[in-house]
Amino acid sequence: MTGTRRRTARGAAVATAVLLGSMVPGAQAASGVQDIDTELSYSCDLPKGEQSVKVKVTAKVPESAQAGQVIQPEGMTLGLTLPEGELVGPADSAASTVSAEARLSVDVSQGGQQAQAEWIGTTAEPVVIPSEGDLALSAAGSVPYMKPGSSGDLMLEASALSVELTMKSADGAPAEQPNVSLSCTPDAGERRVLAIVDVSGEDALEPAPSEAWPDEEETSGAVGVPEVGAKAKPSPAADAPPCVGDPNEDLGLVAYVAGYANVTKLDGATKFPVACSKILQGPTLPVPGDPGMHIYQDSTVVLDYKGKPQLPPASGTFLTFGFMPTTATLEMTQIPPGAGADGTPDYNVKSHLVVDYSDYSFSGETVIDLDLMLRLRDVKVNGVPLDVGDNCRTSKPFTLSLKGSMTSTGGVTVGYTLATGGELIGSVTLPPFSGCGAEEDLDHIFTASLSGVPNYVKQVQGAPCAAAQHVPPDPANPAGDPPVCTDEYEPVDIPKATR
Repeated sequence: MTGTRRRTARGAAVATAVLLGSMVPGAQAASGVQDIDTELSYSCDLPKGEQSVKVKVTAKVPESAQAGQVIQPEGMTLGLTLPEGELVGPADSAASTVSAEARLSVDVSQGGQQAQAEWIGTTAEPVVIPSEGDLALSAAGSVPYMKPGSSGDLMLEASALSVELTMKSADGAPAEQPNVSLSCTPDAGERRVLAIVDVSGEDALEPAPSEAWPDEEETSGAVGVPEVGAKAKPSPAADAPPCVGDPNEDLGLVAYVAGYANVTKLDGATKFPVACSKILQGPTLPVPGDPGMHIYQDSTVVLDYKGKPQLPPASGTFLTFGFMPTTATLEMTQIPPGAGADGTPDYNVKSHLVVDYSDYSFSGETVIDLDLMLRLRDVKVNGVPLDVGDNCRTSKPFTLSLKGSMTSTGGVTVGYTLATGGELIGSVTLPPFSGCGAEEDLDHIFTASLSGVPNYVKQVQGAPCAAAQHVPPDPANPAGDPPVCTDEYEPVDIPKATR
């Protein structure tokens, strides 16, 4: 909604979340490397209320370093243990597996000066939710570098933790409640020191020359202040296209999307690569009602790939008629919404938020309708090229309708909003094909294989960039919200397609 755009530009975290545990300084190895192997206790806002969560942090850092020398922690893992019954197992719920992304804030301090790094870990594979007993998750990832600005002990202390949980049913589809965001704080009195690095040498009067990390953002140039690398963020995907927002469009957003489309008849699925979507938010309309306030907003979204309203081309492989391997390149082109005589766009995004004043909870739903055409090219059957011509496509446009829902109760928000991203679920029924075949009519083959039945679609939208509201990181406040826009006004968040 329009009223949340400022938060979107700075943090895009309507629900920043997570979990972890209880730590002590790591034991030192004789090799000059010390192993962080500590366990902490956190208080987390879990779905059933605030509870204590154990988190084990492991990593390797040097025992000692020189002032101005780059220190790169390695081998970071976050082990999280959720109490029994917090995520109901398969016997009692549609949720069967869970994946996690955990973000641990680490205070880096030296001689009264402090910076902050963000350690991010993700689970390698979905974890089966047990019907009994605690749920153990292990998340691994990369860690920003550190550079001490002076001599003296450099201390690493665990701070706030957030976790994003993604749940699926046994068949790989999203569970009834697919996303849970948790926020955690260290328990009072908990010893939070992860490691202490002995730093010697002269104070660094200016940042050292580009000795190893010339492309990293500096977070401080002050004498004696420890420096950390840019907050960890997703590595740009190789296939992520340009997605540049307009800093002069006050209601404009740009966001990356990725996802899968099942092909029911062929018992397969096509993964669509990361795509760019450009969103223009419309005005909000508050309407008093029961139980509280209803807020409506109509917006417009148009796909963008190299200046065209389409998804990037995708490759699909299927067993045609159940036994014949067939590959093809799919091009999905959007028919952009038109506009009225007064220039008002024909909105294709409908958002509805309900505020319940009795407990100040929120619930909302967003429906996105995209009118599309599908073209097939570069078709091969059992490895042999099949000439389908240049105009093999659906005979008419079809509508892909996607829906995302959200709830927010007791400060815990789950689900999708246009301004924060999340999962969108829908289905599409393809019309018959026409124009297929350079020398013979192949329309009936593709119509029989692909058309006429609903196909399940799941898209994941990343946190959008509101270019007009983008505020560059403040070097004097490295602990501030991480930006969701690059300095080129592109989204930082590049989502991963999930089934």
